Amino acid sequence: MLTNEWLYWLIGAFFIGVAVHILNNHENPRRIASGTFWGLLGVSFGYGTFVQSKQAPAWILGIVVLVMVALAGFGLTARSPEKTTTPEERADSARRFGNKLFIPALLVPVVTVLVATVGPLITIGGTPLLADGSATLTGLGVSAIIAVVVAVLILRPPSLGTPLHESGRLLEAIGWAALLPQMLSTLGILFTQAGVGKAVGTIAGWVLPEGSLFAAVVVYAVGMAVFTIIMGNAFAAFPIMTAAVGWPVLVQTFGGNPAAVFAIGMLSGFCGTLATPMAANFNLVPAALLEMKDKYGPIKAQLPTAGLLLLVNVGIMYFVAF
Repeated sequence: MLTNEWLYWLIGAFFIGVAVHILNNHENPRRIASGTFWGLLGVSFGYGTFVQSKQAPAWILGIVVLVMVALAGFGLTARSPEKTTTPEERADSARRFGNKLFIPALLVPVVTVLVATVGPLITIGGTPLLADGSATLTGLGVSAIIAVVVAVLILRPPSLGTPLHESGRLLEAIGWAALLPQMLSTLGILFTQAGVGKAVGTIAGWVLPEGSLFAAVVVYAVGMAVFTIIMGNAFAAFPIMTAAVGWPVLVQTFGGNPAAVFAIGMLSGFCGTLATPMAANFNLVPAALLEMKDKYGPIKAQLPTAGLLLLVNVGIMYFVAF
């Protein structure tokens, strides 16, 4: 039975490869700190397997995270001097290969969906090939590997190390922001365990006018957007605002339709996603990959849409969900 551990180890090996590449690049003014940062991240992916199986203590991972935060927070890491193709060479390559360039990118979602749907149906000796809940991540890992192989076959790079070099270049361009999704994914759980949802519910009870459905809808929708802006992830904000206002006030008190309330509430959270640098994978990473002069350019362009959509969500929830 295949679990997701192989993919985590593969990701860890990639980060370690990037770290070795940085450490060997003497043109990087801070190669030791930068290499250590990515190396620690790579090692943590492998070490996490033993933490999950209770074979190793988790506190060591906590120290690793703190060291990485210190390296990035104090500005000890630096980006290596960029060595890649020129804009003219890239334009010429685009003309030569044309739409073939989209094949590796399109393979990722196609293969992922294929493995996620067909994989759980495959059994060997009566035992499922894929562990329960691992199909999607397994599909993503397999599709990424296939996409790299196909890209190499199509583009014929000068060496097999080119994919690692270019991936490392993009990773360095993104920098520590590449870790935000991973770190923020646990934040909602931590806030819930710490009782933040109950505390917000208590405050909301003081603020909300008694019997005002509209005020409750505004607090829930706007609260989802605000917490998403703070936490960078609508899925992390959802348990907090739903425990505080969504379920006890909108559903239990005012009799709202749970599916409608929570779906529109999540969409309100996504309005916050459009407006925060904490959602690095949506807002900072594209700016880095596209080499935009203003790294907050995507956020500035998205703010009008986010504000208008939030107002529309409030109206839809008020008129449709009750």
